[in-house]
Amino acid sequence: ALTAWLDAFNSGDRARVETYLKQYEPERKADEMMGFRAQTGGFVLISIESSEAARIVFRVKEKGSETTAVGKIDVKEGASPRITNFSLRAIPPGATVSDFKIDAAARARVIDGALAMLQEYYVFPDKAKSMEAAIRARQKSGAYDSVTDGDVFARMLTDNLREVSHDKHLRVNYSPAVLPAREQEGDPGSDPEYRKQMEAVNCGFEKVERLPSNIGYLKFDMFADPEVCGPTAVAAINFLGNVAAIIFDLRENGGGDPKMIALISSYLFEEPAHLNDLYNRKENTTTQYWTLPYVPGKKLAKKPVFVLTSKGTFSGAEEFSYNLKNLKRATLVGETTGGGAHPVSGHRIDDHFMIGVPFARAINPISRTNWEGTGVEPDVKTPAAEALSEALKLAEQKLHRH
Repeated sequence: ALTAWLDAFNSGDRARVETYLKQYEPERKADEMMGFRAQTGGFVLISIESSEAARIVFRVKEKGSETTAVGKIDVKEGASPRITNFSLRAIPPGATVSDFKIDAAARARVIDGALAMLQEYYVFPDKAKSMEAAIRARQKSGAYDSVTDGDVFARMLTDNLREVSHDKHLRVNYSPAVLPAREQEGDPGSDPEYRKQMEAVNCGFEKVERLPSNIGYLKFDMFADPEVCGPTAVAAINFLGNVAAIIFDLRENGGGDPKMIALISSYLFEEPAHLNDLYNRKENTTTQYWTLPYVPGKKLAKKPVFVLTSKGTFSGAEEFSYNLKNLKRATLVGETTGGGAHPVSGHRIDDHFMIGVPFARAINPISRTNWEGTGVEPDVKTPAAEALSEALKLAEQKLHRH
């Protein structure tokens, strides 16, 4: 399985990637693998850390940089083995990699730490109590006693917590490398590692082009911190300053920073617009998000706007869509989105485990609610793969009417 993945991944050949996925990881998308290949330039295998019949732990190095990563593949044995778990994580410079093995003391420490963080920060205190009761009951029944793999334990806790909360933002993570002793304080913009990551992916901006009938098209897959990525966003939108209509493609956008949502939205309004509020449970404070008083370049305030959505459109990308829909500023085309409206903060539990705790909830100033658990309904429902051609058709109709 490892050899098949390396061969397909390093080839950069879409047909070989699709053949590999069909045999080993049918749930995974070729686009995701091809995008990651473009980002890393492929991998060189450095070492096999441990090897068993159904599991292998290995180290690789990016061909395009000095970054190394630790990976783990679990397979379901059979005539044609299927990969049941594939994780690959970059190793921070100077970090050491431990084995994935955990013991009873680690399990107890992680459960105690995770539940304490939820009690302190989780957006709904009553749900935090319900989650604690459910996890403690499982712990008492011995449900976790046989789990000796850190990755498996993190996944199991995540699933059990979500069974109660139904909160897709809530996640327990395991890192084979020792986590930094302190949580990162302040803005990601001050973190050189974050800057490097954003440069490697061009801040998530994938494509900007002018299509026939002078329709602008902008595909970006995250709302990154504007302190680092503002210039990239401004350059992309300024390129489309003279279009007759604009399509934002958020079908693969997993969300991000509300400040970037405000920056991009500011190009679409002439007058100040109240976009969204975030209520922080622990602080008992509400932060308002409005369009900015000034943005560089031309605005698109009078131009028709279309937003493409899919089941994978999540979090901040849903906020952008929901805001514009409620303000009647855009037509949403595609599928109902993923349904995650709670911003997350990361908390270190111990050397290898952390938990992402949803600590606030969105309150739209018009609907007085949000899209948590329900997703954002498009105005025009169509399979995600057909959303762009549908939006182009709608844009041309609208332009010809004017």
